[in-house]
Amino acid sequence: MKAQTTMMKNHPDTDRIGQEGEDIACRALRERGYRIIARNWSCRFGEIDIIAREEDVLVFVEVKFRSHTEFGGAPAAVTPRKRARMIAAARCFFAQTQPELPARFDVVAIDQGEIQLIQAAFEEDGCLPGR
Repeated sequence: MKAQTTMMKNHPDTDRIGQEGEDIACRALRERGYRIIARNWSCRFGEIDIIAREEDVLVFVEVKFRSHTEFGGAPAAVTPRKRARMIAAARCFFAQTQPELPARFDVVAIDQGEIQLIQAAFEEDGCLPGR
């Protein structure tokens, strides 16, 4: 008997909630002076939810939206694997666009409607600051 594999697709509600979370994050970032450059930028290495510029810094932003705080809430959802994929995608972005700006990785965590901007959430080596 031949094994069958199926690709799982996001549920439409998950996509809608993700889009709403990114919309909220973009508004919050703009209110803090960020200029949005791209949304859902992807390459073969991964996807970056938002690419923005804050003054003279290019900022790669991961958005995490949670309706409950089980399992550590939204910030805890940025796993080492997710950080590595963001870093790889950011390197791809730099290779394609060649901006001459320093970069930073931020996280916008939305937990039960509360918005938290975590600037410099992790470094290019994937480590969390202070670890």
